[in-house]
Amino acid sequence: MRTRVLVLGGSFAGMTAALSVRSRLGDEVEVTVVGASDRFVFNPSLIWLPFGRRGRTDVSFLLEPTFTRRGVRFVHASALRVDPDVHEVETTAGTFGYDYLVIATGYRNDLDAVPGLRDVPTITTLADAERTGDAWRRFLDEPGDVVIGATQRASCFGAAYEFLFTTSYQLRRAGLHGKVRLTYVTSEPYAGHFGIDGMPGARALMGMFARREGIEVVTGAQMSEIRTDAVELDDGTVLPYRFAMVVPPFHGQDFLAGTPGLVDAGGYVPVRPTYQTERWDDVYAVGIAAAVPVPWVTQVPVGIPKTGFPTEQQAHVAAAHVVAQVRGEAPSHEKEFADIPALCVMDAGNDGVAMVADRMLPPPRFAAMVPGPQNHLAKLAFEKYSIAKMRRGLVRLP
Repeated sequence: MRTRVLVLGGSFAGMTAALSVRSRLGDEVEVTVVGASDRFVFNPSLIWLPFGRRGRTDVSFLLEPTFTRRGVRFVHASALRVDPDVHEVETTAGTFGYDYLVIATGYRNDLDAVPGLRDVPTITTLADAERTGDAWRRFLDEPGDVVIGATQRASCFGAAYEFLFTTSYQLRRAGLHGKVRLTYVTSEPYAGHFGIDGMPGARALMGMFARREGIEVVTGAQMSEIRTDAVELDDGTVLPYRFAMVVPPFHGQDFLAGTPGLVDAGGYVPVRPTYQTERWDDVYAVGIAAAVPVPWVTQVPVGIPKTGFPTEQQAHVAAAHVVAQVRGEAPSHEKEFADIPALCVMDAGNDGVAMVADRMLPPPRFAAMVPGPQNHLAKLAFEKYSIAKMRRGLVRLP
């Protein structure tokens, strides 16, 4: 009987883990992916959807054809319960047994973090970005002040900055730049913190970008309420808006909390450097589903970003470790999240910043930020390459 590897989730982490195991072990394993969504979505491109620069089919594709071509079974279903003691996962399509389980279920928006957060546009999912596009078109008919923000405990600051500067660019294109007030409100202790305690030069560079674009920046902010026409902060500040986009905090998937000892208070799975869970050697968690302890304390809580590059690195480490276990070899693959290199290209309308460091969390031995319009072109090229790579299942390419 072939070894059964079950993967929950078909996005960056799940697809990378499933196809990497299958490509290394071939017919030695039976790999099944169970995904609540039947589409792969290239989330970094969601910043462009509200402005009509991308559509649903430009940034997503159906998962089943990709998995089938690579010899992986795909089941479109939602996981309901994990029972590691009997090696089973209950889903809406039935119960699946496994020898090795990889949890790559990503996140859900914590829309109860701030009163009114459910009713304000965001861009953290494909459907959210499409709804934000509707709000942007209504705004163009009746312009006014704009607020872009990231709440307390948010972690996706890169997307917030990209959307902020892209909004500024779109205001310029619409003839509204300088005619409406554009405010960025963030829980970060300073602009350029990014949830990773900054990079050398980040504070100065983000400040320069904001001043150049005439953006008012409010840092260390804790939102107390989001009304239909204003964001209210704990210190009593009220920021009126006609259009707003707010990045919420994330939370782990609810069903995981039904397994005692599996997740932490945030719904994420604590893991070892092999991405095995702390309690079960045959259960892994990768990507956003894996817990990452915050190594500092800020006045207003912020999360750590778990972007595509470290997500794929985690999935490769986990896959290599599963392969070693199946073959009875001594495991030699491990990588702390903090030691994964940081690599990001931040778009800014028709400009951008490339950021690279030898490790995700401080202190880096090497780090650099390179601004310039070439980064906008690099982001476009990265999008095309990444979608093509994932669509073809070539996850072992860089």
